[in-house]
Amino acid sequence: MITMTLANKLTNEELATVNGGCLYETADDSKFLNVLLRGTSYHRCDRQGKTSLFLKGGGYDVQESWKSLGIDAYCDDGGLEANTYRLNGKRISRDEAWDYAGKVVGKHLERKDWDW
Repeated sequence: MITMTLANKLTNEELATVNGGCLYETADDSKFLNVLLRGTSYHRCDRQGKTSLFLKGGGYDVQESWKSLGIDAYCDDGGLEANTYRLNGKRISRDEAWDYAGKVVGKHLERKDWDW
C-alpha cells in the first residue's frame, strides 16, 4: 500500500506505473481479456469475478492471456499484492497494458462492453 507521504514524493511518471487493486484488478483483467480476446487465437481465460478467483485461483489464466499478447503480468488472485505488467522487459501501467492489448487485437472496448 502506498502511503500519502510516499505518493506525494513520486513524480507523475512514477505514479503512472503504480498498479494497485490486487484481487479486484485481476477480476477486471479477467473480464476485460475474456471479452477482448473472445473468438481470437489469444483467448486463454474465462470471465471470473473476485470470489471465484479467490476460491479457486485463476490468476494464472489471466497471466497466460496477457502473455499471449506479449505482456508479462503478475496477477495476484489471493488479493495481497498489486498486479504488475511488463512489455519488452519495461514496466508499464495497467492502462498502457490495456491499450496495447486493444491494439494487438484490433478492438477498443469501453467499460460498458466488458463490465456486466
